Order: sequence, then C-alpha cells, then structure tokens
Amino acid sequence: MAAGKGRRMNSSLPKVLHPFCGKEMVRYVLEAVQPLVDGPVVVVISPESRKVSNLISSSVEYVEQIKPKGTGQALLEAEKVLNGRASNVLVLYGDTPLITSFTLIKLMERHQAANATITLVTSDLVSPSGLGRVERNSEGEITNIIEESEATNSQMAIKEINGGVYAFKSNWLWPALLQVRAVENGEYYLTKLIEIAAKDEVPVESVFPREPGEVFGVDNKLKFAEAESVMRRRILDGWMMSGVTVVDPVTTYVDSTVTVGSNTTVYPNTTITGATSIGSECHIGPNTMIYNSAIQENCKVFASVLENVKLEASVNVGPYSYIRSGTYLENGVRVGNSAEIKNSHIGRGTTMGHFSYLGDSEIGKNVNIGAGTVTCNFDGIEKHKTIIEDDVFIGSGTMLVAPVRVGARAKTGAGSVITRDVLPDTLVAGIPARNLHGLDPVAESKLDKT
Repeated sequence: MAAGKGRRMNSSLPKVLHPFCGKEMVRYVLEAVQPLVDGPVVVVISPESRKVSNLISSSVEYVEQIKPKGTGQALLEAEKVLNGRASNVLVLYGDTPLITSFTLIKLMERHQAANATITLVTSDLVSPSGLGRVERNSEGEITNIIEESEATNSQMAIKEINGGVYAFKSNWLWPALLQVRAVENGEYYLTKLIEIAAKDEVPVESVFPREPGEVFGVDNKLKFAEAESVMRRRILDGWMMSGVTVVDPVTTYVDSTVTVGSNTTVYPNTTITGATSIGSECHIGPNTMIYNSAIQENCKVFASVLENVKLEASVNVGPYSYIRSGTYLENGVRVGNSAEIKNSHIGRGTTMGHFSYLGDSEIGKNVNIGAGTVTCNFDGIEKHKTIIEDDVFIGSGTMLVAPVRVGARAKTGAGSVITRDVLPDTLVAGIPARNLHGLDPVAESKLDKT
C-alpha cells in the first residue's frame, strides 16, 4: 500500500519514492515480495501519487485510493483486482524498506501450515513509539491491535507491536473489510480486522521478523535517516561476508545498487552510489566519492571524485582529482594529484601527473601529460576537441587551444601555447608554438599553413 501522502516528510515527492540507498523506498518492498509471487502484485496509490506508477515497474498492477480514508479502505480498493485471483493476500506498506524476503516467506509458511485466517508480523522494538500494541488473552492468542492514539496507559506498556505486514485468507478478508467501522477521524483501520477475527473465533497467528527493525516504518526524515543507516550497514555486511575489506563501516556510505569484487579494500570517508561496479583487488579511498562508474580490477582511487566514468584495470587516480562524466581511462593510466578530466578517452599507459585539465580530448597510448597542461576546449560558444596521438610528450604548462591535433611522438616545450596542429616526430615550443626541428621545406610549409 503506497497511497499515503507522507505529509510528515515535508516534501512534494511522494513518501515511497524518496531515494533510499540508491532506490525508491517502495522498490525494496516490491523486491522483497518477488520470491513469493504466485499471483498479481497490486500497488495502491493516491491520485496525487501517480508518479509512483510512472516510475515503478510496469510489471505490477495499480489501483487508486480516491479518498484517503485509511488503510482498511485502501485494501478494499484492491478487491476489484484481487478478488477471485488469489486464495491468500499478503499486505505490506510501501514505507517499510527494511522488510526481507526471509521474513515474508516465514510469514506465509506459518500462515499456510496453521491454516490461519490472519497471520501477522509482530516485533519487540526497543522504541515502540507511534506503533499499535498487540493484545493477547491468557492463552496467548491475539485478540486485538490497539493503535497508540487509542491506547490506555496499561496498553501503552505492552512491548509487542504490530509490524504492519499481514497474510489473509481472501474468502474471509473481503466480507470482513465491509464490517470495519470508521474511527473518530473518519478513517478505516486495517488493524480492526484482528478484533473482527477474534469475534469470529477464526485462527490468528503471528511470526517475529529475523531482525526486529524490519518492520520499522518511515514517516519523517528522522526515521528515514535511521532506517537508511540500518540498510547501509546491511549492505556493508554483505560485502564483508563476500571478501571485501571495509576499514570503517561507520564512515562508509554505499547504495544497494553498487557491486564490489572480492579482496577490494574500501577506506574511511568513502561514498559509492548509483550503478557503480568495482572489480577485485582495488583500493578505494579514503575520502573518495564515486557515482555511476565502472571500475575494473586492481585500480586505486585515492581522495578523488569519479562521476559517470569507466576505468580499465590497473588505473591509479588521485589524490584530489576529479574524473568527470564521459571519461574512459584505459589499462594502466595514471592520474596524479589535483587533476581534472572531462569527456575524454585516455589511452593505455598514459600518465597525467598533476595540476592539469583535459576536456573533450582523445589521448593516445603512452602519452606524458606534464604538470599544468590545459586543453583550452571552450571558445565561449562551443566546445572543441583536442587529439593527442601515441607516445607524445607534453611539456609542463602547455596550453592546447582546441581544435588541435598533436601527432605521434611529438614533443612540446614547457610553457608552449599550441594553436595549430603539430606534425608527428616534431618538437614545438613558444607562444604561439613553432617547430624547433629542422624540417624539410615541404613539411615546414605544411606546418605554417596549418
């Protein structure tokens, strides 16, 4: 169920669509359900939350809760697409991203083995504030769920809380929903079905989740941060169990969409997000941020930022470098400190030591980029390309005014300003740079006309 407006989030974005460790919150719930799917998956949304159906998988069905009259009425809206299509109905809230498939399978197994009418997930959270309390009779049978707003002092002392995850026998559920009466605020609570079941003397069962916090609901930014920290630790635990070294999990922030190879080490103050893949035997961090990037094995990224880039094997970056969108670094490339590369392809074995900028460039193999090199790629209106062929030596402080090409094995002197193409196997220097080799008259003439 994802029709709640989430007013306490103080955001125009529907609550269940808030990015949570790399994915919308509701996606975690849908993914947890997938291993149990033996029928339709239905998401209840509000008319104001059609962004949910626009962004989430089209493999699920949607129904709208036109009037926000509570969880009971929201489930009743789903009857039109579920009645007659499933013998049991599993109900979850879209703001419980920590729920796991393990707990849902355990719930359904208990539900079917006990031939129960209702089976619910209950928990004993240390802080039950805001959650419904589970009442049991002297024989331990569940008789009611008391919402906190309706609870007496003695009921508030109950430690067992309702997790908001239910399995129902559908032939009992749909008629029973019609018996639910509105509370004072006009809403119809799903929890009232427990009291109806007790009166009908039908079996109500319960299970505990594997982790108490799985049923933690997110309804404000404080709870969001708390739940996200749990998920991030869960992600890191999975990495460490698969052979990744995380030096300090407390200061390592990763998305669930990230993959990391074994024997890689992640150092403190590192953030890795989006569709990022990191190979084995890498060293990432400290003080590093990586977004939507593909990094092959045996790479080192130290105190740098990578965004939408690709690194082949054995690439070294940093410290204090920024590798921007559209950049591809081939095998063995070395980018030193305080460098920036944007929308460029760098050939294997090329070294870019420090304090340089390459933008909109195509750099060949085994090129040396001296300190302070800058590709002057923007003329104030358009971006232009710089091409440097294989085995070129670019001296320190060289300015390459694009569009320009430097031929294979050429060299530029320190402080050169390259305003025209450089022929292969030549040495140029000066402002503007000129050929310093004794070329034959034909080659000299070509260079002057370039």
